[in-house]
This record gives sequence, C-alpha cells and structure tokens, in this order.
Amino acid sequence: MRETEEKQNDKIEAEQVLEAGQEAADEEPAPEEPVPEKPADQFQRTRSLIGAEALQRLHDAKVLVFGVGGVGGYVCEALVRAGVGQIDIVDKDVVDITNLNRQIIATHETIGQPKVEVCAARMRSINPKVRVKPLQCFYLPEKASEFSFGDYDYIVDAIDNVTAKIDLICRAKEAGVPILSSMGTGNKLNPGLFRITDIEKTRVCPLAKVIRKELKKRGVRGVQVLYSEEEPVKTGMRTPASISFVPSAAGLMIAGEVVRYFLDR
Repeated sequence: MRETEEKQNDKIEAEQVLEAGQEAADEEPAPEEPVPEKPADQFQRTRSLIGAEALQRLHDAKVLVFGVGGVGGYVCEALVRAGVGQIDIVDKDVVDITNLNRQIIATHETIGQPKVEVCAARMRSINPKVRVKPLQCFYLPEKASEFSFGDYDYIVDAIDNVTAKIDLICRAKEAGVPILSSMGTGNKLNPGLFRITDIEKTRVCPLAKVIRKELKKRGVRGVQVLYSEEEPVKTGMRTPASISFVPSAAGLMIAGEVVRYFLDR
C-alpha cells in the first residue's frame, strides 16, 4: 500500500516538473535581433586603441616635415596611417636609383620623379582625405621667410644639411612649435640603439655633437632629437652607407613621438 502511494506521489511530482518546464519554455522571450555593426572605416582599429577624441586631435593636427627620404618618408607613412590630417612636406630631390635600398617612396617606377610629389601621391592613396602640400625646394636660412612656422602644431627635421638643421631648430623655437630633429642614421646597423632625448644628453653621434655645440652658442635649449648610440661603421667612403631597416626604424620612432604628443594634449 505504501509503495503504491509513493509511486503515485513520484508520478505527481514528475508531472509538476514537466508542467513547470513547459510553462518556463512558453514564457521565454523571443531572441533579440543582432545589433547591426557600424560600417568599417580605415581608422576603426586606431579609434579602438586611442579613442574617438584622440583620433580627432590627430585629424585636426598640422605637421611640417622637412626631408622625405630614408627617415622622413617613413615619418610621413606612419603619420598619415595614424590619421594626422595635414602633412606639408619639403624636399628638393628627385628619386634616385641609390634610394631603392631604404626609401619607402623609391621604386623603379618612381625614379626621376620629385620626392615630394611621389610622397604626396602615396599619402593621398592611403588616406584620400589627408591635406598635403608638397614643396619642392631645398631649405636654407634665406628661405625661412617662405614658411609660416607658427601655423603648425609640430615640425619634423629629417634633412642632412647642418646649417639648415640648426636654422630650423632655431626658427621652431622662436615660433614656439615643438620640433624633433633626426641626427645621423648613416653607417649604422643596429636600430635598437636609437634614442629620443634632449640633445644635451646625446653621446657618440658626431652630428649631434656639432649641432649641440652650435645651439649652445645661440642659447637654444630643450631640443628633442633622435640619435644613435652605435659607433658609425667605417666604410672608407665619403657618402654615408645605409641599409633598409635602419632609417625606417628611425622614421617610425619619430612618427610615434609625434603621435603621442597629440594623444597627451
């Protein structure tokens, strides 16, 4: 008798569980429709990393780059890919066959073409909205009046003329615009020894030594430079030797410093 009652109770409990499960299933909400993703854009991953406000600061930034060769070409490449909105470039040279080993704008198809025009076309192909002003000229102190340095948010010096480098640094300082000057990258094999610091803290680099001395005479201080702590390779040649991965690394480091400047503002 007791067994019969227990079986009946078990049956009743089982039926109740089944009924409760059915009611729960009936009450389940309909699955939500997936939220449509925003259309992808070329700065989507950059925005995810730094945020929309910081990206807008890059879009609004105006940078002036002197020299678009081995170092400067990679500066421009990284700046336009990061989203910098205006990049004006200055260089007198045309692409030469000897540039093929290290300059991002140099191909057999661009040999003989003005470097600034090749660089500008490349930047526009990366970001059609970038504002680029190519100026094919050789910067010297007597040409300083042709440039409104105060119109820019940052200046990059990637030229190899000592007189021009010193004048550029002085002009930028007078205008109150930050400048980062590239020291020597020729005759080097170890990009891991590049440093960005105040020029007064540099060592080993012969070019930095000369410019440091001249700036001291003029009372100019607080100048950021990229330099190498590597002893130059002695080649026995007057023209500096080079290789693909050294000036490129220098240019990318400079571009990174420029971008972080705008992110920290």
